[in-house]
Amino acid sequence: MASKNLRRRLHHGDVDGKRHEHFETSGLDGLNEPLLGNYEYDDKHPEEHALWDDERKKEDQHWTLLFSRLIAEWAQWLANIVIGSGTLLKRVLPFDSATPTGQSKKILPPSLSPLQEERLRNMQQRMEVPFDSTRVEHQDALRQLWSLAYPDRELPALKSELWKEMGWQGTDPSTDFRGGGFISLENLIFFAKKYPDSFHRLLHKLDGNRADWEYPFAVAGINISFMLIQMLDLQSVVPNTEFKGKPTSQAAVRFLQLLGEDEMAFDNLFCVAFQLMDAQWLAKRASYMDFNDVLKSTRTQLERELELEDVYSVRDLPVYNMLKR
Repeated sequence: MASKNLRRRLHHGDVDGKRHEHFETSGLDGLNEPLLGNYEYDDKHPEEHALWDDERKKEDQHWTLLFSRLIAEWAQWLANIVIGSGTLLKRVLPFDSATPTGQSKKILPPSLSPLQEERLRNMQQRMEVPFDSTRVEHQDALRQLWSLAYPDRELPALKSELWKEMGWQGTDPSTDFRGGGFISLENLIFFAKKYPDSFHRLLHKLDGNRADWEYPFAVAGINISFMLIQMLDLQSVVPNTEFKGKPTSQAAVRFLQLLGEDEMAFDNLFCVAFQLMDAQWLAKRASYMDFNDVLKSTRTQLERELELEDVYSVRDLPVYNMLKR
């Protein structure tokens, strides 16, 4: 993506301070590779013989910054306990389902009601639909997303430089879907319709002080859809069954309960995840190359909140309060 299409600002803040969570990936095509590649920075001073006093000053400034961030993280952590819903004990103590590596261990799946089975089957069928730029309904959906994002602007051609403004990486948005599939476009449209205020604030990067090199909005949405599919075990397969197998992680089992209450639970969870990802982005003072780390910490936070005992709908998740209609 050309740098001229990226917003150039600075930012600050923190959410939960989790910086090195583990993250599993599965074998879906395309997006099993990171959206943004890793890059190793060389922080060494170009001069071999820098003065000792200068080095000590840099070190002191480094530790001062670390302590200030730590204080901000603790303040936000306490605020989450007071403001967010959920069991206090579950927030303070580690979850029983956590392994020493921080991963959620597998648990036995519950029996599904006919309604849950039907909705899970529908979800998995939606996942299997790739984006097809030759299908009229897919083209219309892409145009609908543009109209929702920019209601006062003329529709561009399906291949145009203007799509980069929305955060597609090239002039043809269809090349960015890869393993995300048509469901990721449906998620973005749902977000724009259901929570237009949050959608536009994230699209136009209106909150906080932003990085010089921001994440691309539309492609970030595709990655969030893919991350949720992984996190909720929705791609798991059991042979000799009528549809894909039942999810077995604790967060995924909780999602099945939410699905029984709300057929659009996945789409609503997508909106929550996107809002949380942006908050994590600002909290970690992230830039373009940090996107994958931010996505990992977003997943970890969602898993924790889905494991809270008093979550019966997406609205009960503490991070839901961040969304604005």
